Amino acid sequence: MVRGRALVLEDVGDYPRFAGNPVVDEIGIRSYLGAPLADRTGLVLGTVCVADVRPRPWGRAGLDTIKAMAAELAERVRRREDDGDTAAPL
Repeated sequence: MVRGRALVLEDVGDYPRFAGNPVVDEIGIRSYLGAPLADRTGLVLGTVCVADVRPRPWGRAGLDTIKAMAAELAERVRRREDDGDTAAPL
């Protein structure tokens, strides 16, 4: 989330910075694909992501899909804010 860009990790084991991460170790995550979910000001609210317990070649199609999903959800958040409806489901 710090980078503000999508993160593609086809095999988390290839990245030493994730060694010892409790989520990676306890759940057994081996691959990760995520894109930031930002509000209209650019504040990152979280991520839209998928993970797998096996290495996975996400490829360009996976990256494009996760980015499109994050953009769609961000638009839904913006519409909800514009409507002033804080109780409506996303």
